[in-house]
Amino acid sequence: MTYNLKSDGYDITSVLNTKTAADNLTVSEYDLVLLDINLPDGNGFDLCRVIKPQHPDTMVIFLTANDQECDQIRGYEAGAVDYITKPFSVGALQRKISAMFAMLEHHRPAKDIYDDGRLFLDFSEQTASLNGKPLSLSTMEFKMLNLFRKNPKQVLIRGHLLEKMWDVNENYVDEHTLTTTISRIRSKIEADGGTYIKTVYGMGYQWMGGERNEDGRLCADVPHCTD
Repeated sequence: MTYNLKSDGYDITSVLNTKTAADNLTVSEYDLVLLDINLPDGNGFDLCRVIKPQHPDTMVIFLTANDQECDQIRGYEAGAVDYITKPFSVGALQRKISAMFAMLEHHRPAKDIYDDGRLFLDFSEQTASLNGKPLSLSTMEFKMLNLFRKNPKQVLIRGHLLEKMWDVNENYVDEHTLTTTISRIRSKIEADGGTYIKTVYGMGYQWMGGERNEDGRLCADVPHCTD
């Protein structure tokens, strides 16, 4: 089974008892655990109950000779996504695993990321970096940056920004807070001279990041690049 699954491109760890399995699970994250019930030093039901609270995203499939309905119910109650009784077809198992991962990927939320090779913003995880160095941004700053990057080259008037921006406690953001927040963002993401947010005097602000000029460099990398 290990040979066949490795042939499908999976990275497999094969163990023979609950202790070794538990030890591996403390140091590595696994997408899927294939688990028997009758193990040399315990049973799969108990191990599954240990796995799921600590690794809620790890899928468990029981592969076992225990074919009683009560055992199947216990398996699902322990947190398994499937219960397969022996004998079974390895080929059918391979296809089941492939379909399961495909379904999981289909339902996985898309990563919400901005990355121009210089500035990296992960809005899902709220992490950021500039030229590979970590940036510390507040929730408010991420919220404002997300609004800007979703409206590239558009002038966002101050009134519109004030309507859209609320702080973490859902309090209205005033003019002073807006100005201060944009100033803080600029000091962080334009620290090495690049231009991301352009002030349109008398109106508001414009997101300039991510655009490339004629020689292929990012406009964000060139302080005075033009269209």
